[in-house]
Amino acid sequence: MAFPSKVSALLLFASASAALNLFLLLPSLFPSPSCPTSSPVPTKVGARGDHRMPEQIFSTSDDIKWIRAQIHGNSLPDPSNSPHVWHSLRKGINPRTREQQLEDLLRFKGISHYEDAGKIHTALPCPGELLVEEHHSNYGEPWAGGRDVFEFLASAISLQPSDLVLEVGCGTLRVGLHFIRYLDSGHYNCLERDELSLLAALRYELPSQGLLHKRPFILKGDDMNFSRFGDDSSYDLIYASAVFLHIPDQLVWVGLERLALKLKPMKGRIFISHNIKFCSRIKKECPMKLEKIGLEYVRNHTHDSLLFNHYEIWYEFRRCVK
Repeated sequence: MAFPSKVSALLLFASASAALNLFLLLPSLFPSPSCPTSSPVPTKVGARGDHRMPEQIFSTSDDIKWIRAQIHGNSLPDPSNSPHVWHSLRKGINPRTREQQLEDLLRFKGISHYEDAGKIHTALPCPGELLVEEHHSNYGEPWAGGRDVFEFLASAISLQPSDLVLEVGCGTLRVGLHFIRYLDSGHYNCLERDELSLLAALRYELPSQGLLHKRPFILKGDDMNFSRFGDDSSYDLIYASAVFLHIPDQLVWVGLERLALKLKPMKGRIFISHNIKFCSRIKKECPMKLEKIGLEYVRNHTHDSLLFNHYEIWYEFRRCVK
């Protein structure tokens, strides 16, 4: 009866050998991953779960050297101080000033037309005054200065895309556009009282800059009422560019007290530009008033413009923790 036992042993050995060979062959049946096995480079995750690297905030010295080389390489002359000479450089087929372009838009109701003039094929019709960007001249300095303000503020607090920002008086988004583009979706808030500025911001700037998907929270108001932004808002940055100059002193203090409650303790910052008129007139009382509403003065800053001769003074505050 030993023969069946030997057969069973041989069958068991053969099965084991086959299983071992199959195990060794498995790796060759499937292609190995082509990606490296090293750890992936960490990236920022936006509010909607999209992975992206933070945008570079300011121009480096290498960037300046590069653009100067591009200008020199194309043999472009230094800008002329004469408006006549400057405008004579335009060699287009139909050179138009802003006023002439607006006249054409109003006269012809657009640029090109469909034959069925009665139908509107434009999803978001925009007034001609906005299309020719008249609102870019509504400021005391060039429109390009908005980028300077963004770079200064973002660098001052090491702004991250996931941070929450509130602008008091965003106007036509001269500064806000840069924050909206940099921040995660829904992380830029603004309170603005001027109707024309809001029309320019919502009907032209956001659509034309491709920023509708960023869903900024922009509200109309002139009473320093920030409750509509939510009770649990905790901002990393609150700023007001030349806004408090045009507000009565008492309303300024009411606004600051309300803003202090919206600021992250210690980490969050409030920046106010230009002259703080209410503190310049009551220098001795100012520290006491700030302490009463829970704010602490940190220091002031100046920053220069990249493109034109201009600098601004900003005052920095943080929330006290008692």
